[in-house]
Amino acid sequence: MSNISFINKYVILFVLNCYRQNKWRVTEKCSIWPHLVTEISWMLGLNPIGFLIGSFTARFVIDKFGRRYTLLASMVPVVVGTVIAVSVTIGWMLMMTQFLWSFGTAILCTVQGIYFAEIADKDIRGTLSLSTRYMFNLGNLLVIGAGPFISYQTLNLCLLFIPLTFLIASFWIPETPYYYLKEDKVNEARKVLMQLRGIKDEKELDSQLALIEMNVKEDMTRSSSVKQLFSGAKYRKAIMIVSGLKITSIFTGTVTIRQYFGRILQEGRIPKEMEGTVFIVFGAVGFLTAIVASVLVDRLGRRPLLIGSYIVTGVCLAAIGIYFFLQDAVLVDSAAMSPYGYLPFIGILLVTVSSTIGFNSIVNFMPAELFPLNVKAIAMSLNGILSGVLGFAIAKSYQDIKDLCGIYTVFWIFTVFSCAGGVFCYYLVPETKGKGLAEIQEMLQSPWLELRTYDGTAKFNIGDNKDSEEERASLTEVTKI
Repeated sequence: MSNISFINKYVILFVLNCYRQNKWRVTEKCSIWPHLVTEISWMLGLNPIGFLIGSFTARFVIDKFGRRYTLLASMVPVVVGTVIAVSVTIGWMLMMTQFLWSFGTAILCTVQGIYFAEIADKDIRGTLSLSTRYMFNLGNLLVIGAGPFISYQTLNLCLLFIPLTFLIASFWIPETPYYYLKEDKVNEARKVLMQLRGIKDEKELDSQLALIEMNVKEDMTRSSSVKQLFSGAKYRKAIMIVSGLKITSIFTGTVTIRQYFGRILQEGRIPKEMEGTVFIVFGAVGFLTAIVASVLVDRLGRRPLLIGSYIVTGVCLAAIGIYFFLQDAVLVDSAAMSPYGYLPFIGILLVTVSSTIGFNSIVNFMPAELFPLNVKAIAMSLNGILSGVLGFAIAKSYQDIKDLCGIYTVFWIFTVFSCAGGVFCYYLVPETKGKGLAEIQEMLQSPWLELRTYDGTAKFNIGDNKDSEEERASLTEVTKI
C-alpha cells in the first residue's frame, strides 16, 4: 500500500478535528445563550482548561495503551459531551459540554501528532500532519453554513455522527511500528511497516525495520521521567524551540480573535450588507488555506512558512490596531470611518490565511518531530498543558485589557508577540523538512544548530550538550529513516 492510498483509506481519522472548531459555534444557537452573556469569558476559558486536563491525562495512556487505543478512547468524552449538548437546558450543562469536548480533543491532538510522525515517511510527514488542519476548518465551514438553517438540537445530533463514524472507521487503523518495537513486538512492527510503506522487497523492508529498531533502542535506553526531560541537556534545544513556538503562536491571539470574531466586527462597524456573509467567507477561506498549507509544508519547508506567517500576521494585526486607534482613541468621525468598516474583516481574514499556512498549523506537529521516543509522550502532554494554561490566560485577559486600555492595545500586544515569533524562528528554529526522525535527533544533539538562511548556512551555538557525546556518536550510525 502506498503512502497516498494509506491517506485515502484512513482519511476519516482526520474528520474528528472538525469538533474542535465546531464547539463554540454550536453554543451560539442554544436557547439559553442570551442568559449567559456575562459568562462568556468563563465559557471560553473552559476550553483551554479542558485541553490542559486532557493533555495531562494523555501523558499516562499513550505509552501504556498505545497510540491506536488512545485515539479511540479520546472519543468517549466527545460523545458524552454531545449527548449533553442535545439535551442542555441550564448553563452548567453547556459549560460541561465545552469541557468534555476540549478534554477529548486534547487527548486526540496529543496522540495524533505522535501517530502521524511515527507512521509517515519523511517526505510526506508534514503534508499528512497538516491534513488534519483542513478537515478542522471544513468542520467549521459546514457548521457555519448549516447552522442558520437548522435547530440547535438538530445540529448537535448531526455532529454526534462524527465521533461514531470515527470509532467505526478507526477500529481498523494500525498501531505504529515505533510503538510495537518499543514493546518488543518485532513481527507486528514488520507487518505494519510493510502496510504503511508499501514495501514489497524483503531486504528493503528488513533494512528500514533495522534502522527504526536501532533508533527506538537508542531512545529507550534513556530515562523517560518529567525530571529527566527538564534536566537532560540532550532535550534542552527541543524544549526551547517548542516552548518558544507555543508561546508566540498563542499570544498572537489568533484563537482569541476567532472566538470574539463577531464582536470585533461589530465594534469595527462592518457594513450591514456584509453581516450575512462574513462568517461563511471566513470559514471557506480557512478551509482553502489549510489545503494550501498541507501542500506547501513539505515543499517550502517549515522555517520559511513559520517566519513568513509571523511577519504577515504581525503587519495585519498592527493595521487592525491602527484602525481601532483612529476610531476609539483619536475619535475620527464615524462618517469618515464608515467607508473603511470592512478593514477589520479583511485584516482578520489575512491573519487567518497567514497563521493557518504557517505557525498555527506547524506548531501542532513539530513537537512530535523534535522529541525522541522515550520522552515524546511526556513532551507532547506538557506541550498541551502549556497550551491550556496560556489559552486560559489570554481568553480571560482579553476582555479586561480591552476594557482598560482599548481594543487597539490588545491588537498591538498581539503584534509584538507575532514579530517576536518571526525573530525567534529565524535564529533558533531548525528545518526538519525531508529529515528522518533519527536525523533530526542527530541535528539537535549537536552543540551548533545549523540553520539554512537566504544567504547560505549559518550556525548558532545554543548550548553544549556535554552529557550526550556518546549518544551523538551512536546516532551518527543511523542513516535516514
